[in-house]
Amino acid sequence: MKQFEDRFSELQADMISICMEYVEDRDDKVYVYASCEEDMISSSFFYLINNKYVECHKVNDALGNGDEGYDVSTERQFMVLNIINDDAKKIKVLCKEYERDMPTELKLIYDAKSGSLQAEYKYDLVHTNDDIKTADDFADEWFEEIKNNNL
Repeated sequence: MKQFEDRFSELQADMISICMEYVEDRDDKVYVYASCEEDMISSSFFYLINNKYVECHKVNDALGNGDEGYDVSTERQFMVLNIINDDAKKIKVLCKEYERDMPTELKLIYDAKSGSLQAEYKYDLVHTNDDIKTADDFADEWFEEIKNNNL
């Protein structure tokens, strides 16, 4: 029988996989943000492509001359976000089933070149305790932080 860690890892791998599919595996790194607080689930994803950090709707800005463009339609973006959110819901169910703490925030970084996955979790309420910022604000801040720290 599969253990908690295996199932948890599979769900994270699925989040990465759908993001890779979005850019047809033509990326250097994938960043996935998922927030799961109280009854709200929110997610975001962005990339490192050709040494440029780009949000999912701007991946074509990172292409070199002659590179085929990506389909960045709103439908495709929502398809990816829906899968990430579904996986986050499954992680929530999994944590409940195994009586584990559910992370309130997941930050996944997948290095497509090395095949390595870094994961960072928070267990305290992040945006629920903030009067102004939403989960999207925290996702945007993470994007800016990664981009600025790697200039």
